[in-house]
Amino acid sequence: MAKAPTKATVARHSQQIAVSSGLTKRQRRDTWLGLAFVSPWLVGFLVFTIYPVIASLYFSFTDYNVVSDPRWIGFRNYTDLFSDPLFGETLYNTLYLAVLGIPFSLILSLLIAMLLNNKLKLQGMFRTVYFLPSVVPAVAAALLWRWFLNPDYGPINEVLWQVGINGPGWLSDPRWAKPALILASLWGVGGSMVIYLAGLQNVPTPLYESAHLDGANAWQRFRFVTLPMLSPVILFNLVMGIITSFQSFTNIYIMTGGGPSNSTMVYALYLYQNAFQFFRMGYASAMAWVLLLITAVALIAIFRTSGWVHYESRS
Repeated sequence: MAKAPTKATVARHSQQIAVSSGLTKRQRRDTWLGLAFVSPWLVGFLVFTIYPVIASLYFSFTDYNVVSDPRWIGFRNYTDLFSDPLFGETLYNTLYLAVLGIPFSLILSLLIAMLLNNKLKLQGMFRTVYFLPSVVPAVAAALLWRWFLNPDYGPINEVLWQVGINGPGWLSDPRWAKPALILASLWGVGGSMVIYLAGLQNVPTPLYESAHLDGANAWQRFRFVTLPMLSPVILFNLVMGIITSFQSFTNIYIMTGGGPSNSTMVYALYLYQNAFQFFRMGYASAMAWVLLLITAVALIAIFRTSGWVHYESRS
């Protein structure tokens, strides 16, 4: 008659099996416990991020208007997009706002950060005042700027009139609509300013002292100390500026609605119109994937040409 295994034998066999699988019993229990805790985030990520991405890729190859079932049409949405005259116009408007707006934003936020990095009275108050506009809701800021830029009673044209200049119709003139949007976008440089300010405070003081002893003037200290040390921050703000600029929507939708004469019709606004006004979900999905491709190409080009960035860990 076979002898029954003892408890010690069973425990030893269980431990051997666990070791052979790579995890002990306690480690497996901790793993399942950890997965249980993060499961709400995992479910949300799968449902609200991964599924919409995969669904939009599928819809981009279909004729889908929300009401009826999607019908597979292959690459027709993409070919129609490249023959759409508004595609080129919206792409031009988006690039115009990005190419002119991002440098202005980077320079202005850097200048404000350098001013606020000096030891002044009420330094904290000034930093708060310059940062506050960036936390104002986008809709409220857009309505405020629509009033600022009103050609009849807006404060900007009122100031210009006081100095003898007849102000333009900022948002009603196709020649001035895009510059007006760039001007309004500078309202939100507080976020970039705070990041620059943190970067400036991490520049080692001995570098400035050594440059001063070598006879470097203020411009040379800025050119050869501040800029190289801030270059990773500049790259970060540049990348974020490109992504944000390509997705510009709220302020333009509120301030101009894409007019006048489509002079401010940007890519994201045209995509929104196709999806939620014309219910061309398949076409809008194709536009979204083309926008993703354009953004990826722009960012790859930025990183490929980022040899000007100074990383302290490599020096």
